[in-house]
Amino acid sequence: MFVLRNVGKLIFGDTSKESLVELTQGQLYLVRPLSPKGYSELIFKDAAARIRRTNQDFQYQLVIQRAYEEGEEELLDDEDGEDAEIAALGAERDEKTFLLDEGLHFRSEIREGGEKVLAWRDLSGDVGDLYEFVCDNSISSTQVETFELIAVQCQYERKHRKGHQTATVEDLAQFTFDSEQPIPSASPTHSPEALSPVNTMPPPSRNTANSALKRESTPTKSRQAPVKDNAPTAAPPVLTHPEAQSILANELAELHLFDFVSGAFILQDPSVNAVVSEVGKWQYWLQISNDDKDWLGQEVIADINPVFNFEYLSFIFNAYTPSGDAYSWLLRFKDQDTETRFQEGLMQALWEQLNEIKWNKSKEDDRDYVLEAFQDLAMEDAPEEEEEVEEEEIEDDGQKSEHYDSDEDEDDVVTRDDDGNVNSQLAVGYKHDRSFVVRGSKIGVFKHTPNNNLEFSTNISKVETPNGKLFSPKKVMLHAEDTNMILQNEADPNSLYRMDLEYGKIVDEWKVHDDIPVNTFAPESKFAQMSGEQTFLGLSRNALYRIDPRLAGNKLVDSELKQYVSKNDFSAAATTEKGYIAVASNKGDIRMFDRLGINAKTHIPALGEPIIGLDVSADGRWVLATCRTYLLLIDALQKDGKNEGKLGFEKSFGKDSKPQPPPSWSYSSSPLSFTPARFNTGEGLSETSIITATGPFIVTWNMKKVLRGSKDPYSIKRYAEEVKADNFKYGSDKNVIVALPNEVNMVAKQSFKKPTRESIATPARIGGGSFGGRRSDAGRVGTRESGRYKLGKEDVVNSPY
Repeated sequence: MFVLRNVGKLIFGDTSKESLVELTQGQLYLVRPLSPKGYSELIFKDAAARIRRTNQDFQYQLVIQRAYEEGEEELLDDEDGEDAEIAALGAERDEKTFLLDEGLHFRSEIREGGEKVLAWRDLSGDVGDLYEFVCDNSISSTQVETFELIAVQCQYERKHRKGHQTATVEDLAQFTFDSEQPIPSASPTHSPEALSPVNTMPPPSRNTANSALKRESTPTKSRQAPVKDNAPTAAPPVLTHPEAQSILANELAELHLFDFVSGAFILQDPSVNAVVSEVGKWQYWLQISNDDKDWLGQEVIADINPVFNFEYLSFIFNAYTPSGDAYSWLLRFKDQDTETRFQEGLMQALWEQLNEIKWNKSKEDDRDYVLEAFQDLAMEDAPEEEEEVEEEEIEDDGQKSEHYDSDEDEDDVVTRDDDGNVNSQLAVGYKHDRSFVVRGSKIGVFKHTPNNNLEFSTNISKVETPNGKLFSPKKVMLHAEDTNMILQNEADPNSLYRMDLEYGKIVDEWKVHDDIPVNTFAPESKFAQMSGEQTFLGLSRNALYRIDPRLAGNKLVDSELKQYVSKNDFSAAATTEKGYIAVASNKGDIRMFDRLGINAKTHIPALGEPIIGLDVSADGRWVLATCRTYLLLIDALQKDGKNEGKLGFEKSFGKDSKPQPPPSWSYSSSPLSFTPARFNTGEGLSETSIITATGPFIVTWNMKKVLRGSKDPYSIKRYAEEVKADNFKYGSDKNVIVALPNEVNMVAKQSFKKPTRESIATPARIGGGSFGGRRSDAGRVGTRESGRYKLGKEDVVNSPY
């Protein structure tokens, strides 16, 4: 006898939602026909499959729920104890849910011998990976046919946002996927050989005799139509290529194009010439063609996001149409020597295009570093550990919109300003549970509530100099136990301003130096804002110095100034808990110092793109740099040589032992523009996660997974609008504070999903809540979707900070 375990609330609702159809007994397998990880894995020995409604119209879930033998559930409950969070995690472990979407390619087969199988794609797995539900012998063919038919109807409703009752057979036929290959057996007699990811399964077509639609009674002639296949992605028109002045690489390769329908790279041409050429004025071109056809022309720029994989002899990159549409291509070379030659030519072109310096004028070590950095490498630092299960946290995606006005009345809180300003910067408090959001010349203040929400506290309506001149801060930094905020006015690069947050006004103007401007600034040490420390670091384009507001006159400390003759174009800085300093530049290089006023202990060569953000772990082990199209994670610990065990901040790396080329995260089928990435932080805590955003996506990486070289070390959350700023709540990596153009919110990291078509395509909305979690509708005007939506009186918290 088997008992189904009850589960808690899931993404789209709870288990009380109505089930449309159910297969009461079977086994769930994960089958990997092309993977070196192993052929198949038994997920649930005994399980039930059902289709159920969600709390959203026209959205349905395929649910596979584990069954227990009698008494087994009680034993597990005893082990878990009464902790609700542990019980919730156990519930997730015992149920697999899949949004019924055509991307699953859900289908069924009834095989010779009577075995009945349901199959659908694993969208978060490798190419060719499938989930298979093998029905028990007690399940009839009619039940399986009914199950698939209802699944088809649900997919139709999701795609067309209307009921299936008016759909014709040809309308529904597009969801039968009859052209798919036969479903592989979940229990083969032997495991197949590991194959390259660009290889595909054998070509025999699927027997469509068992399609649920074909087993229906024959409809009238006017409604009959052949099954409509989803056409594979076609190559876009080729751009006219400029005349080459010199050739940097010319190699033979196979050409593959990523097919958005199947989620795999499809062979386009078995033999093409891949040519990298210089076309003048630091411009370079990649042309792919054969004797009869031009396949592709693409300017060599950072947005191509190059990734070389020498294990599979492949090179993956993006190419763009004039309208901005992105296509992902793959070149496969015959051997490593061929790929190495092509890589050298392409990386030379990319590096010269970004730096406007000839490749042969750089040091050989630096060239090797650049070449290795864009290989698809896994780091070797972290040992295998059991998967860390994150705690269940309650998420309230309530809208935290704000109207920063000095004399707001009881209903004067709206989502957009008439002056066109939007949220631009975020400063998260360390000492006090506050976050500050810059919006033009206004600053919104938000309180962190005990249940991990944001509550609008007050606003600072006018950011103005002591002389009364209004300005929009270019950069802000909390200071002196979060009682002050340092602000930068772009119109006055030689001065900074101190705002007293208790009064909400600027009280001091600090003239830093008459001739040396402030390009950016950073705290004296990682947790300086937790203390009364007054000094902090300043950077100009070619100088690094200490600022002491207590000095009379100019605030720059002359004895702690390091000025370079060359234009290093410094762009960002970060400090460790001990006060070690990392400085990055728009050239893309990084310098590490143990103190001010001296030469850098370590210099990390530029990969090409400007570095727009920098963070360092508290202990100085990890340096995290943000470029527009990729992130760099650099290990600063020396593992060999006379300085083994020392950080690059403390001792120079040996000539042959530069920091390991970092993993770079860049591969995407759309243009990237990352916000400055950050570690989670807190005194006495280890860095476990990384957060950044690009466009409407927030992305978080798990450090352990990154260091293990896991296939999917990151998860994402999509919003309907561009993410302007983001950071972890201080002292935890479980909650993320997000600033959209007109809204601010705190979200649980657990709400982030693995990168699948669903998680990428479906935006989250900040709606359904209110300031402080109130639910009253009193006084509200309009709907949350309207441009002039106003919150009611009970939504506004106007307590002074």
